[in-house]
Amino acid sequence: MTTNNALVDHPARRLVVTLPRPYDAACEHFETLVPEVDLHRFYQMASWKATLELAEINAPYGFMRYYRSDITALMAGSASLWKASQYFVGNHTIAERVFRQDASAMLHAPLPALIYADPDGDTKFVVDQPSLLLAGYGNPEIAEVGGELDALLAELIRLLGGEAPPDL
Repeated sequence: MTTNNALVDHPARRLVVTLPRPYDAACEHFETLVPEVDLHRFYQMASWKATLELAEINAPYGFMRYYRSDITALMAGSASLWKASQYFVGNHTIAERVFRQDASAMLHAPLPALIYADPDGDTKFVVDQPSLLLAGYGNPEIAEVGGELDALLAELIRLLGGEAPPDL
């Protein structure tokens, strides 16, 4: 019996961006810019063209919210005092372009992101840089999508009132 196991090292860069709004307002603003995906409507689409058109409407800034968790509530009663919300954000119509090349690239789609208030009360937005995650697949078509996601992420950070890191 032959196994095709592999170990793949790949670089990652965590982006930690300070946002100008207090935590609750930053989460609300983020959720306005990154609307919840309307899975029911997407499941009803009769063609990929219709899916692409709906994604343009559902993701005005390129990203949709696939998941949200109130980490603060989950940790209630513990010694942890952070305020934090975790999200999975992405766009399945963009992710399809990496999925068709390598299904394992879906490990990074959607992207996990976090908004939290640090001990000083500053609000932070945290996400790993997509281009570095996707460059690890050694496929230029996947890497190209990573670059596009970096650009969308830089614009999202700007819309959130943060300063996008120069490497993004």
